[in-house]
Amino acid sequence: MSANNAFHIAVLAGDGIGPEVMAPAIEVLRKIETKSGLSFRFTEAPAGANHYLATGKSMPDTTIKLCEEADAILLGACGLPSVRYPDNTEIAPQIELRFIFDLYAGVRPARLIPGVPSPIVGADQRGIDLVVIRESTEGLFASMGKGVVTHEEARETMVITRKTSERLFEFSFRLAERRKARGKPGALACVDKANVFKAFAFFRGIFDEIAKRHPEVKTDWLYVDACSAMLVKRPWDFDVMVMENMFGDIVSDITASLIGGLGMAPSADIGDKYAVFQPCHGTAPDIMGQGKANPTGMILSAAMMLDWLADKHGVEGAAEAGEQIERAVDKVYAGGLKPMEFGGSNGTADITKAVLATL
Repeated sequence: MSANNAFHIAVLAGDGIGPEVMAPAIEVLRKIETKSGLSFRFTEAPAGANHYLATGKSMPDTTIKLCEEADAILLGACGLPSVRYPDNTEIAPQIELRFIFDLYAGVRPARLIPGVPSPIVGADQRGIDLVVIRESTEGLFASMGKGVVTHEEARETMVITRKTSERLFEFSFRLAERRKARGKPGALACVDKANVFKAFAFFRGIFDEIAKRHPEVKTDWLYVDACSAMLVKRPWDFDVMVMENMFGDIVSDITASLIGGLGMAPSADIGDKYAVFQPCHGTAPDIMGQGKANPTGMILSAAMMLDWLADKHGVEGAAEAGEQIERAVDKVYAGGLKPMEFGGSNGTADITKAVLATL
C-alpha cells in the first residue's frame, strides 16, 4: 500500500482497445511523476474475454490478489461481443470487481470540454458539468447470473438494501459538498421510480433520512423518465444525481452522449476501501489495432484516480496533479484537437502527444 506520495497501481488493460487507451494514461501518469512529488509503481495483470478464452476464467486469483493489495485499480475495457459465458452473458470483470470489493458508488462525471461538440443546442454557451452516481452492487444487477429462465418466462430480481443505500447516499452528499466547496452548485437529486415500485419508495425514503444530516445540500427528487427527458433539453440544470444500478447504467450513457460520446467520459467505482477507474466506453473491437481509439476517457479516469488518492490519503499534491491533467485535456481540445469519432483526423497517438506536450 501507499507510503507517503508513492502509490502502487494495479493495471488491467483488458480487451479490444483497452490496452490501446491504457498505454497513454500510463504515459500521462509518468509525465506527472516528473512534475510532482508523486511516484507510481504499475503492475499489470490479465482480465477479460481473451483471458477467459485461454483459461476459462475472466481473471485469475492473482489478479484479484493484486487488486486487493494495490492502492488503486486502473481498468481499460473488458469483454468482447463474440465471447460469452454458457448462459450467453458477456465476460465482464469490471462488474465482477464491483461485487468482489463492494464498490457501491459508481461515479460518472459528464463535463463538456471546450471545443468538444454537444448535440444539445446552447450547451457550448451554457456548459454541462454534472455527475451521475450509480449504485453499483445491487438493484437489478444483483440478479446477474441468478435469473430464472423457463420455457414460458424469465425472472430477474431487483435488490435494494438499507446498508448499501445509506452508504451510497452519504457518499453522494459528501461529493455534492466537495463540489460546492469548489464553486459548483452542490445540489443532489434522487432519481427513481418511486411512484410505481415499493423498492424505489424505500430507496427514496432512505435518501430523505440521510438528507437531514446534510442540510446545506439542496435536494430534489425526479422520476427517471422525467429526468431523462430533462437531460436532453437542459442538462446545465443538473449537478449531482444518485440512482439505482440499472437506471444509472442507462442515464450515464445518456450524459456521456451529451459531452461528445463515451470516448470522452471517465468513471470510477468506489467503495469504502477500494476503487476502480476506467473509461465509460467498451472494447470497440471494430477499431482495435487501427490507432483510432480516443484515450481521453481513460486519461481523465486516471485524473479521477489521483483525486481519490488525494482524498483517501491526504496527499494534496495528487489532487493538484489530477487538475493538471484536466487542464491539459481542456487546452488541447480548445486548441482544435478533433478525434475521429467527431469526424476529425486525430487518433490515439495525436491525442496522447498533445496532452503530454501540454503537461
